[in-house]
Amino acid sequence: MMRNRMALVALQILVAVVLIGIWHFGSTIKLDWPAISPKPFYPLDPFFFSTPLAVFQRTFNDFYTGVIWYHLGITLLETMLAFVIGAAGGVLIGFWFARKALLAAVFDPYVKMANALPRVVLAPIFALWLGLGIWSKVALGVTLVFFIVFFNVYQGVKEVSPTLLANARMLGMNERQLMRNVFWPSALSWMFSSLHTAVGFALVGAVVGEYLGSAAGLGYRIHQAEGVFDVTGVFSGMLVLAIFVIIIDTVVSAIENRLMVWRPAPASAQG
Repeated sequence: MMRNRMALVALQILVAVVLIGIWHFGSTIKLDWPAISPKPFYPLDPFFFSTPLAVFQRTFNDFYTGVIWYHLGITLLETMLAFVIGAAGGVLIGFWFARKALLAAVFDPYVKMANALPRVVLAPIFALWLGLGIWSKVALGVTLVFFIVFFNVYQGVKEVSPTLLANARMLGMNERQLMRNVFWPSALSWMFSSLHTAVGFALVGAVVGEYLGSAAGLGYRIHQAEGVFDVTGVFSGMLVLAIFVIIIDTVVSAIENRLMVWRPAPASAQG
């Protein structure tokens, strides 16, 4: 299992190295193909794509000088609040609707209608209601996270086998015991599957909100860099976002593995 895990990590690193290598050579080496262009050209013009070295250097300098820490802290705070509030609301209401068929039927069209609303349209409304502070960004992130978790938890509870449920009731389980021993384990896999996606969407909500109107945060920095055609700054901001999404997702995976020790290992891991 450890060998398979190391091989997987090696392949993942290899993909990153190949992509960065293509970016590096495309943005630093000129090609002389008269059939395509009368003068030498960069396949990836550094004015539009920057270079990996410049992006990595800018990112390192931002962390080393401490310029980015305040903005990163704001974005991560907004992300974590949106993630926790949206996920908690999705879990609670998902369970509630799954256990109350009439309630779910009554609110079904309204839930679908709310889920279909473009979130970017809501950003200015939240800014008007809640101001340009962190809570308008948190609200936008919550709208993204909530529905992902809600639909997965709802489906997870509905997927409980009727036979299993009947047998549990025959053994004398009350509603509390059914929730703990039947419905909760069934929904847990669906819930964690949604949380991995929800992490990214919580960050998207925070960054988009900052991009549209803010005085701090990574979205604000990216917007400022775009305003002066600083492509290196834009790519540096996106690199920081990518790194912290991976870190947060790793934390979610660790919690998932801790809570779901009863889950059988996949066949590939067993081999």
